[in-house]
Amino acid sequence: MVRYRERMQGIFSIGVWSGFGAFYMREIEMNQDIFNFFEGKQEALALYEVFEQKLFEEIGDVKVKVQKTQISFSNKYNFAFVSFLPTRKAKDRPKVYIVITFGLRYHLESPRIDVASEPYPNRWTHHVLVSSEAEIDEELMGWVKEASVFSAGKR
Repeated sequence: MVRYRERMQGIFSIGVWSGFGAFYMREIEMNQDIFNFFEGKQEALALYEVFEQKLFEEIGDVKVKVQKTQISFSNKYNFAFVSFLPTRKAKDRPKVYIVITFGLRYHLESPRIDVASEPYPNRWTHHVLVSSEAEIDEELMGWVKEASVFSAGKR
């Protein structure tokens, strides 16, 4: 499958060649609030775009809410967030990054997890600093999908 993406005045055209030779095209209007969120950190917008695209492709029906300090993704409840949370000391942070936060039922052990906390019993919040598109991989998206399922099952 080959994808192409082009941005013009806040409208994204995403084209996908399927394995059957068909070409699908859809346009996504990028919310002005998202552009405002990345004001002063425009280089990080490309990381967000890759994450958001994969999220919609792999999870589907997701609501996006832009707030002052984070962008949240929800189904029934919030399950993932993008922010600039300082999970590392300034000298250890890359110049361009986003932090992807998600919640799981258990404490995930991985060197990719910068910070994990248990704000409620059996509800762990995990923060992953992402500084390249390659880091938005199957492993990270698997954790986010698992967080989506966990969130949808909350009572």
